Amino acid sequence: MKPSKITVSKDRRTLTVQFKGEGEQAETHELEAELLRVRSPSAEVQGHSPEQRVLVHGKRDVGIIKLHPIGNYAIRIEFDDLHNTGIFTWPFLLELGRNKQAEWAAYESELAQAGRSREPVRLR
Repeated sequence: MKPSKITVSKDRRTLTVQFKGEGEQAETHELEAELLRVRSPSAEVQGHSPEQRVLVHGKRDVGIIKLHPIGNYAIRIEFDDLHNTGIFTWPFLLELGRNKQAEWAAYESELAQAGRSREPVRLR
């Protein structure tokens, strides 16, 4: 299913994706920039196998700079922490939206197990 509309909030912290396929129920998902960043499908985050996946932390304040269309199947999101290599396909965005609560819970559990935080590291 291809999105019918994609928008970034004024504060650059939320991506709203509206899906409506032929004969299918419309769905709208609001995806926080932080969740998109920490679950980026890039090799930098996901690695080349599950064992290589990196736990990204400290991204609570990350924002979206720009969206780049990739053909007719995806977008590349440029984040204000300069990460910009993930290709976010329509199925990936749809599944992330549908499973957002479970993804947040899993992420927060991973952070707790690693003794990490969503808060950015502040220099004094």
